[in-house]
Amino acid sequence: MVEWTDFERDTIQDIFSRIEYDVVGPAALARSGRLPLDSEVFWRLWNLYNAAAIKGNPMVSKHGTTILHGLDRAVKNMDDIKNTYAELSVLHSEKLHVDPDNFKLLADCLTIVVAAQLGNEFSGEVQAAFQKFLAVVVSSLGRQYH
Repeated sequence: MVEWTDFERDTIQDIFSRIEYDVVGPAALARSGRLPLDSEVFWRLWNLYNAAAIKGNPMVSKHGTTILHGLDRAVKNMDDIKNTYAELSVLHSEKLHVDPDNFKLLADCLTIVVAAQLGNEFSGEVQAAFQKFLAVVVSSLGRQYH
């Protein structure tokens, strides 16, 4: 179980109350340079043949927003993120066959986009709390792979 300080809890809740999901989610996916979905079904159905196609695809944008809303579940269940994401871990590993390294890539891209949006308010302490939160989410999503 992860131990959260009051500062970390408050920081994570504050970040998610301030970011624009419809902007940050799609921007994080676009920034990755590749879509963190390894399933060939997505690539074919969404015509994701290059970076420009990924950035301009409305389905990718929608999925980026969906991912951000999915992170709400972790924010609301910070003391039990592992169990909160148990079903998603199974879905991503067994059905979608997503490479678990893509979760880390997306977390890094999300950190960059949120830092840009928050500017000077994204201090070292805020970044550390945010990255700790994302590391727990990434670990939880990758749990089924182990």
